[in-house]
Amino acid sequence: MTNYAIAIHGGAGTIDQSLLTPELAAAYHAGLAEAIARGAAVLADGGSALDAVTAAVVALEDCPLFNAGKGAVLNADAGHELDAAIMEGTSLGAGAIAAVTRVRNPILGARLVMERSGHVLMAGAAAERFLTAEGMELVAPDYFTTPERLEQLRRVQAEGRGMLLDHDAQSVTNPSVTDRAVADKTGTVGAVALDSQGRLAAATSTGGMTNKRPGRVGDTPVIGAGCYADDATAAVSSTGTGEAFIRAVAAYDVAAQMAYAGRSLAAAAEEVVMTRLPRVGGQGGLIAIDRTGAIVMPFNTGGMYRGYLRAGGEIVTAIHR
Repeated sequence: MTNYAIAIHGGAGTIDQSLLTPELAAAYHAGLAEAIARGAAVLADGGSALDAVTAAVVALEDCPLFNAGKGAVLNADAGHELDAAIMEGTSLGAGAIAAVTRVRNPILGARLVMERSGHVLMAGAAAERFLTAEGMELVAPDYFTTPERLEQLRRVQAEGRGMLLDHDAQSVTNPSVTDRAVADKTGTVGAVALDSQGRLAAATSTGGMTNKRPGRVGDTPVIGAGCYADDATAAVSSTGTGEAFIRAVAAYDVAAQMAYAGRSLAAAAEEVVMTRLPRVGGQGGLIAIDRTGAIVMPFNTGGMYRGYLRAGGEIVTAIHR
């Protein structure tokens, strides 16, 4: 049997079960399953891990349930600033974009930076000019806005809660209300994959934190913090309080422990998420896959939207423990 595998996440946070109606939970599971299916189809056809994680994250960016692309959270000025990164583990090629406002699928922008710019990270309006010159069509900023996100921002600002992880914005809502408008709170998205040629890749995309300061950039586009891949060790995609993931160099730390200390993927990921991140106030989780196809998805929050598929197996999705 051809060996391949893919895992995805849709963010980690409080994810209050009292707000998650059966209908809404089903919608999340369906969104996760669709993203996995898109990526797995690439792998089943002999495609690359890089193409698989791209396809999976595009699906998550297009689903307004998740905080990336359409339906991304709003900053303190009620605007969108989107970040994304992608990395392949064979040559350690990587690309990222930060604080863009008109890129419909930020992960496609990150991939263009990797493949055509000669750089790793580009930001803001200049990044968008480069992408336009490379043939990418931009969208109006309001493409990303949904009524639910506007309501979420207003509620967070009215409560004076500062910046919040998207899932944790649930805590500001009225717990007696369980409609989609208040329960639709998800976070950073990402994917990791191993293809039949033994290549690894990772991709991460986000709208950031609700009510963040304009200009704030988190871990997602920082290679080694929110995204990392090396065929010799693992592919990793992170989600959570970005500042802590940057300070811990979280995604790279998993691979480094494997390379330099000989630790297993499971042990390395557990150490990062449960010990090293909490030391700097880090909440969240990560997904990772190694060159053998082992998958781990640890998180130190109430839940993490996640799922995976291995060759010959069935799609598995989960939200809480």
